Amino acid sequence: MPTIHTLDLQDRAPRVIAAFVLDTAEGPVLFETGPESRFSALVDGLKGLGYSPQDIRHVFVTHIHLDHAGAAWRFAQSGSRIYVHPKGAPHLIDPSKLWASATRIYGEQMETLWGHMGSVPENQVRVLQDGDTVSIGEVSIKAIETPGHAGHHHAFQIGDALIAGDVTGVRIGRGPVLPPCPPPDINLEVWSDSIAKIRSLKPKTLYLTHFGEFTDVARHLEALETVLADWGEWMRLQLKEGKSREQIVPEFEAYVAQQLRQAGLSEAEVEEYEFADPAWMSVDGLMRYWNKFHPEEVRPR
Repeated sequence: MPTIHTLDLQDRAPRVIAAFVLDTAEGPVLFETGPESRFSALVDGLKGLGYSPQDIRHVFVTHIHLDHAGAAWRFAQSGSRIYVHPKGAPHLIDPSKLWASATRIYGEQMETLWGHMGSVPENQVRVLQDGDTVSIGEVSIKAIETPGHAGHHHAFQIGDALIAGDVTGVRIGRGPVLPPCPPPDINLEVWSDSIAKIRSLKPKTLYLTHFGEFTDVARHLEALETVLADWGEWMRLQLKEGKSREQIVPEFEAYVAQQLRQAGLSEAEVEEYEFADPAWMSVDGLMRYWNKFHPEEVRPR
């Protein structure tokens, strides 16, 4: 099994955003880039492994959210090929819609949180379909389509390891696994199907962008399914009671924080989770899910 290194991009706190480097006979392969605002931290991590950004010829992104692919263009500038889901590719080539959408959410915080986003030349974008395999040196990397968190999400299978992006949730250190549920693509049924698909692959190790390496795969996936169902039902009941977003956000923030504290986490650890998986964003995603796919389930009494 080739070596996979976890790089901590130190996004506001430790253990919030990771990138992964795979050693091959043809040089390092990068999975996830983090946001452009943390590019210098990524460069430092590469240097710690004896690499420079120019050594990276292949970059795989699980999806195009800014915390996963925001710095892909920086590697494209030095000639890297960027591997991405077909639905994500247009937004790497022309990120204007993606950037505008994020700006509506984050406003004046955009540059601080995400830096900048440039375009990736079309001839450097490699679209991967479900099941496509890329061989680099002695290593085979298989794209596994895994929607639910995002409609354009891949996990990448490397032997018995899986670079999982967000489809296997957020889990930091000794904390529990939580599902990041931002709009606009959250679909609980589709996500459950993706979890079943991952389970069928029988990976021995999961690499989570938020955050790191976990080997208790069966327990992890079962816990993720449980929390995904719990959060979905919690939101359904709030909407059924006719509550507004303004009412729901603080209640959900408290609900999630309570779950984390009950798991024995410190306030600093709770904050790491909030950076990696903001509760208010999951409110927006879950509200959209119920109103779009099951409006009859959330009509107020």
